[in-house]
Amino acid sequence: METARLPFFVYGTLRPGGPNHDRFLRGRSRVEEPARLHGAVLYAGPGYPYAVEAVRGPGAVVAGELVTARPEAYDDLLTALDLLEEYVPGDPRNLYDRVARTVVRDTDGAPVRAWVYVAAPSVAARLRARGTPIEGGTWPVR
Repeated sequence: METARLPFFVYGTLRPGGPNHDRFLRGRSRVEEPARLHGAVLYAGPGYPYAVEAVRGPGAVVAGELVTARPEAYDDLLTALDLLEEYVPGDPRNLYDRVARTVVRDTDGAPVRAWVYVAAPSVAARLRARGTPIEGGTWPVR
């Protein structure tokens, strides 16, 4: 699955209007559509959010955008997003893990498999114990 060319589900600073949207997505995305990640809770981080997958039960819903990259920009975008999220496959020091999850497109309710950067296990445990959940699951675009 690591080599799959999936779209990306973004829910924080990469959303339209967010500080990283233009820097990373302008010219690299073909389509950006509102979508939802079910079974996760959004937590406030130091200037950016973390989606934390529910351990038991359905969890909540995280709002974001489903970003389909331009085919010619895909590899570049994947590398850029991994660097932004400081994600290195298999590194136990990761703050985020990039995982394939099903998100639901708002426009038609269609399920779509996408890459999502979720809180790595040690970060998720800390947030579940002491974090601040974001009501409504929507990170405020500033």
